[in-house]
Amino acid sequence: MPQSLATVTYIVAAMLFVASLRGLSNQETARRGNFLGIVGMLLAVGVTLIALLQSPVTVKLTHLGVLGAATAVGCLIGSVLAARVAMTSMPELVAILHSFVGAAAVLVGVGTALEGRAHDVAHAIETYIGIVVGAITFTGSIVAFLKLRGTIGSRPLVIPGRHLINILLVSGCIALAVLGGGRKEAVPHLLGVIGLASVLGAHLVMAIGGGDMPVVVSLLNSYSGWAASAAGFMLGSDLLVIVGALVGSSGAILSFIMCKAMNRSIWNVVFAGFGDTPKAKAKGDEEQRPVQQTNVEETADLLLHAKSVIVVPGYGMAVAQAQHPVKEITSMLAGRGVQVRYAIHPVAGRLPGHMNVLLAEADVPYDIVREMEEINEDFEKTDVVVVIGANDIVNPSALEDESSPIWGMPVLEVWKAAKVVMLKRSMAAGYAGVENPLCFRENTLMLFGDAKQTVSKLLTAIAAKMT
Repeated sequence: MPQSLATVTYIVAAMLFVASLRGLSNQETARRGNFLGIVGMLLAVGVTLIALLQSPVTVKLTHLGVLGAATAVGCLIGSVLAARVAMTSMPELVAILHSFVGAAAVLVGVGTALEGRAHDVAHAIETYIGIVVGAITFTGSIVAFLKLRGTIGSRPLVIPGRHLINILLVSGCIALAVLGGGRKEAVPHLLGVIGLASVLGAHLVMAIGGGDMPVVVSLLNSYSGWAASAAGFMLGSDLLVIVGALVGSSGAILSFIMCKAMNRSIWNVVFAGFGDTPKAKAKGDEEQRPVQQTNVEETADLLLHAKSVIVVPGYGMAVAQAQHPVKEITSMLAGRGVQVRYAIHPVAGRLPGHMNVLLAEADVPYDIVREMEEINEDFEKTDVVVVIGANDIVNPSALEDESSPIWGMPVLEVWKAAKVVMLKRSMAAGYAGVENPLCFRENTLMLFGDAKQTVSKLLTAIAAKMT
């Protein structure tokens, strides 16, 4: 294949990746965006294979054998994970996939250094940057995976002098990189940089609390993009540089948007250790405060007599996999002329867009799904708000209690509705570990139990009352 044709094909693939990101920015075009991304990747892989076929026989056989084996293993792992992963496990799957990108960047950097291709200052800098970013992404993503999976507690690990530790780790990486340079024999320096950067990545994410994990996943996505871009520089692959930059910049923009939705900065999320000093309360304090409990029959009557209903989904709905019966309930209500909408908070769930994917899986119409800034002003005109498994994103303390850890965070102002029905397993706090006074409001009704079972019973009750 002529080099010019290969270059043009790579440019087309890069344009498809840009169009893919554009499509993924909107629910209605997300499926098309996925398709364009697949086509772009197939073009890139196809051109690479054709280029290898035109190599000398010895190089061709070696490269094709390694590439074929790696592709087969990757496809096998990817297909098995995709087929078996549940929606509730999607956040940790995304986190662990980021670690693969980080590991790949580290290995490419090591290979570049050992082959002596980091022979000048520019190449040495890009090699060490790729290794450091890749190692941080690798260990940070593993810690995020373990936190999201529940293997490690969600509370931040705040070590005294942790900022000084981070500075020393970064300084150590820089010092070893300068001492090692681009010399092939500087293997101890190279391993030292990998070790220090790996510790830095793990320490950074360990110090971040569970309430900030959606932002962490987005940040790791950005890190993996920059690691891939650095690998592209080392390999001389313009397409990999472009793709990495697209992923890195889009992840950074998404992280900024999510931090804005939490009224916090990126620096505050990464370095503040959110959740390490929760407000103390006496044991049994929650039980002493009165709550108004309701049951399925009363909730069914409330919904059937309402003119407008807003559903606020949260991670609890994902865990219970209750999105399908919820959709059936809202469809039945809409059939009776009830105005039904869904309210989505930017950081609902454990992953950016987690709730949007859940609702799309249940075929909820896109036109009734509203983002926080679109629907917040409508709550005071709403008869009933149904909160399913959400806690921190509907917490009035964010706007009313300056001592609250989530003070200043924009939330869904559901308490302004005439009635709020909260579906929860118990009175336990949410993932951020912050108590929610919404549970004790006069217009809030608590419907306890497993969300899937409760919603299924509610569906049956509504269907029976409509016949």
